[in-house]
Amino acid sequence: MKKLFLAVLLATLSAVLVMRADTQTHLPLWPEGAPGALGKSDKDIPTITSYIPDPAKATGAALVICPGGGYGGLAPYEGHDYALWLNEMGIAGFVLKYRLGSSGYHHPAMLQDVSRAIRYVRANASQWKLDPKRVGVMGSSAGGHLAATVMTHFDAGKPDAADPIERQSSRPDIGILCYPVISMDDRLTHAGSKKNLLGENPDPELVKLLSNELQVTKDTPPAFIFHTVEDNAVRVENSMVFAESLRNNHVPFSLHLYQKGRHGIALGVKLGDPGPRHPWTADCAFWLKEQSFAR
Repeated sequence: MKKLFLAVLLATLSAVLVMRADTQTHLPLWPEGAPGALGKSDKDIPTITSYIPDPAKATGAALVICPGGGYGGLAPYEGHDYALWLNEMGIAGFVLKYRLGSSGYHHPAMLQDVSRAIRYVRANASQWKLDPKRVGVMGSSAGGHLAATVMTHFDAGKPDAADPIERQSSRPDIGILCYPVISMDDRLTHAGSKKNLLGENPDPELVKLLSNELQVTKDTPPAFIFHTVEDNAVRVENSMVFAESLRNNHVPFSLHLYQKGRHGIALGVKLGDPGPRHPWTADCAFWLKEQSFAR
């Protein structure tokens, strides 16, 4: 009887793992090769990995997730863990593997990748039973800069494009920014992120263009922003100046500053581990309900 129980348990666990794997699909954003690709290896191929929630709780909303890593790497806990957390609320998560400065890429490759990811999700919304008018972006640290960049540097798409994906808008409907790099100004920026994104000695006009606090307009989407005051890697003033620009342009936002917390805190605890998550997760869940992304 004990052996039978163990066999049934193993079979059940295997089925769950297969089901979980089936919901995580790695999709190249440009099957024929990304614009400006330097080669054909893994680092040259931007992808999204899909995390689709249980249909019983799915809300039809989605977020493209940009992990942090100083534009030189991609932190899995700011991608995979976020996606599973969103799934708990019925929101689909699409973790973006974007091109990096450590692989020889600079702007605009990263913006091309996140813009394409948003278009891709919209173009294939029916496949995942998603609402193309509820597709947002989320990012942490340098990934927060990338998310803020597409929030302020989007376009409506090209209606006559041969590629149906390129007909879609790249404007996210909302943005979630976690301890983000916002500015490229040396007084505020994270030096490593700036170097990886813009290279050595960038043109001052490019620095201004990618300082996202200067690029906010009334059409920038609503934002949830959180930062910790004791962050000693990315200064909290990055979030503050972005919120000020949103306020000045009458864009809805929710800004949360917490006294304690290291840079890269993510959910505050590894997904699945015991212990409380950081309070920002509850605050953001409430905000997502206000935006009709969660129930």
